[in-house]
Amino acid sequence: MQQKPARRSNRERTEETRSALLAAGRTLFIEKGYAETGTPEIVKAANVTRGALYHHFRDKEDLFRAVVRQEARAVGEEIEASVTETIAPLEALKDGSAAYFNAMAIPGRARLLLLDGPAVLGPEEMSRIDRETGGGSLLEGLAALRGNASDQETRALADMLSAAFDRAALAIAFGESRTEYEAAMGILLEGLFGTGENASSNGNPG
Repeated sequence: MQQKPARRSNRERTEETRSALLAAGRTLFIEKGYAETGTPEIVKAANVTRGALYHHFRDKEDLFRAVVRQEARAVGEEIEASVTETIAPLEALKDGSAAYFNAMAIPGRARLLLLDGPAVLGPEEMSRIDRETGGGSLLEGLAALRGNASDQETRALADMLSAAFDRAALAIAFGESRTEYEAAMGILLEGLFGTGENASSNGNPG
C-alpha cells in the first residue's frame, strides 16, 4: 500500500515561502538591480502570491534588506570560520582577509553589499547590518594587535581598512586580478602591523 507523503507543518510552509522570496529577490536584484526589479516579478519568480510577499515583508525594500542581511551573515560566518585563536593576531587578519575575498567571490554579492546596499539602505544601516552579522572580526583583530591604542582610534582604523577591503572586492568583481589585490592587501597589513609588538606599545598603527 502506497504511503501518502507527510503533510508539511504551517511553520515549514512559512519557511519555504520566505526562502523562495529571498531566493527570487536575490536573483532579480543581482540581474536587474534594485530599482528595476518590481514586486510582481518577485512573486512570479518565487511562485507565491502577492499577499504572501506582504505577509513576510513590509515592502520591496524590506525584502531587499533581508537579502542583504543574509549575504552579510554568510560573509561574516566564512570569516569567523577562518580564524583560529591559537595563531598570532596578524596571521589571523591575513586569514580573515583571504576568507573575505573568498566570500565576496560569490557572484552578485559585491553588487548587493557594496553598491546597491549602501545606495538603497544607506551607509549607517549597512554598518549596523555588518556589526550584527559578524562584521566585528576586523575590529577585534585590530584591538588585539594595537593593545594600548584608544578604542576610538582603533574603530577609525577598522573603518579605513574595511573601505580598502571593499574597494578591492569591487575591483575583483569587475574583472581585476584577485591575486594582485590580495597581494596588495597583504603588503598593506604587513606595512601597518608587521612590527605588531611596537604597534601595541606606542599606540601607532605601524
